[in-house]
Amino acid sequence: MLSTEFERVSLPLADAFTISRGTQEVAENVVVRITDDSGTTGVGAAAPAAHYGETADTVEAVLPDLLAVVGSVGDPHAIDRTERGLRGVVNDNPAARAAVDVALHDLAAKRLDVPLYRKWGLDPERVPKTSFTIGLDTTDRMREKTRAAVDGGYDILKVKLGTDRDEEIVAAVREEAPEARIRVDANEAWTPREAVRMTERLDAHGVEFVEQPVPASDPEGLKFVYERSSLPIAADESCVTLPDVPAIADRTDIVNLKLMKTGGLAEAKRMIHAARAHGLDVMLGCMIETNASIAAACHLAPLLDYADLDGALLLADDVYAGVPIEGGEIRLADVDRAGTGARRT
Repeated sequence: MLSTEFERVSLPLADAFTISRGTQEVAENVVVRITDDSGTTGVGAAAPAAHYGETADTVEAVLPDLLAVVGSVGDPHAIDRTERGLRGVVNDNPAARAAVDVALHDLAAKRLDVPLYRKWGLDPERVPKTSFTIGLDTTDRMREKTRAAVDGGYDILKVKLGTDRDEEIVAAVREEAPEARIRVDANEAWTPREAVRMTERLDAHGVEFVEQPVPASDPEGLKFVYERSSLPIAADESCVTLPDVPAIADRTDIVNLKLMKTGGLAEAKRMIHAARAHGLDVMLGCMIETNASIAAACHLAPLLDYADLDGALLLADDVYAGVPIEGGEIRLADVDRAGTGARRT
C-alpha cells in the first residue's frame, strides 16, 4: 500500500526574475510525497508555468486523480504502468505529472537503497556544469548580477534577452565576465530577421549559443534562423513533447528539455534518446523550482551536453536541500543518500 499527500509551497526569490514575457518574485510549487508501508517517502514537486497552461491551482486540482492512480497501482517500481495510468487520467498538466513521477522515482531508488543515478547505471563523473541565469534588469543591475555570479564561482552564464538593448546587455555582461561562457535566451522575443542579425552581433561577443530566438508558433521562422545563424540554436518553447524532437530536428542544434514540460523523468529520458537519434545536442533546463524536483533533474546530468539547473539557486530560501551545486559543479558523486537526495531542510 502507498499513501500520498501534497502541499503548496510559496518560495520567495532572492531577486525579482524577469524574462521577455514578465517578472516573477515568488515561485509557487506543489510538493508531492508518496510513502510505502515501511515509512519510506519519495518526494517530488511541480513548478507549473502559466505559459504552458498550468498554475499551482490547476496542479492541486488534478493531483487527487493522479495520486489515485498511484494508489491503485501500488508499486513504486511499476513506473511504466503508473505513467500510462497518469496519462489516461490527465494527458496535459505535465508539471503535475512530473511531481508524481519524480516522487515515485525517488521512492523506488530509496527502496533499493541507491542514489537514482546508480539505479539507472549512469556515471556521476560525466556531468556538465550548470549555467547560472542573469535575468533581465537595467544594464547596470545586470552588471551587478554578473559580478556576483562570477564571484560565486559561476563561469557559465545564461543571459536573458528580448529588449531594445540586447547587444548593450551582452557587451556589459562580457565586460564583467571576460572569461565566462555566455549563452543567451530570447524567450521567443525576436522576429526571424532580427534573430539572424542578433546572432551576427552576439558572435562578436563570444556567445556560445542562442536559445529560442523566435516564437514557437513560427517553426518556419526557426528554420530560417537556423539556416542563417552565425551561432548554434537551442530550442526550448519549440520542444515540449516527444513528437517535437523529430519535428524540429532540421531547424535546431540543441533541444532544451525540462521535467515540467516532459511530465517527468521517464519521458525526459525518452526525449534525450530521441534527440541523440536525430543528431541533436541535449540541454536540461528548469523552471524556478525547489530542490524536491531539481535534485531529480540532476540525476539525468550524465546524459547531457549542457545543464541549466539553477532554479533552486535563484530562491531566497528553499524548503528542500538537494544535490550539491558549487560554482556550477553538479556534485552528483557526492550524493550520499538513496533516491534523488532531496530532503526537507
